[in-house]
Amino acid sequence: MNDPALGRCLCGAVSFRVSGAFEHFFLCHCGRCRKDSGSVHSANLFSSTATLEWQSGEDHVTTFGLPGSRHVKCFCARCGSALPYVQPDPAALVVPAGSLDGPIHLRPEAHICFASRAEWEDDLAALPRLDGLPGQNLPPD
Repeated sequence: MNDPALGRCLCGAVSFRVSGAFEHFFLCHCGRCRKDSGSVHSANLFSSTATLEWQSGEDHVTTFGLPGSRHVKCFCARCGSALPYVQPDPAALVVPAGSLDGPIHLRPEAHICFASRAEWEDDLAALPRLDGLPGQNLPPD
């Protein structure tokens, strides 16, 4: 992805622009990523060269670093949505894939920390797929 990527949080208070290419796209199953995503894994894009520019709402950006680890979560203080952050060592811009507004032209390349995956994750691909909410024929918002 060489065109600038635009993104924002769920409530729209924070918006950002990423200029430069993403080099990696990983799905991380470690317990820390499951805790801060509230889901089966986190989905993050990585770049050692791209730059991040906050377009609006930088005063709503909050960063939490887990003491004794390299684990960081950046999020909107109003709605809690995951936001990009710069990881210092090794230097990389980390962008939650779901925070981007447009298409991502890079496929996930690996499930990482897969041995730490949740016990309920196996066989998720076999579950029924619904285009809306359960019991309704309405598309999600």
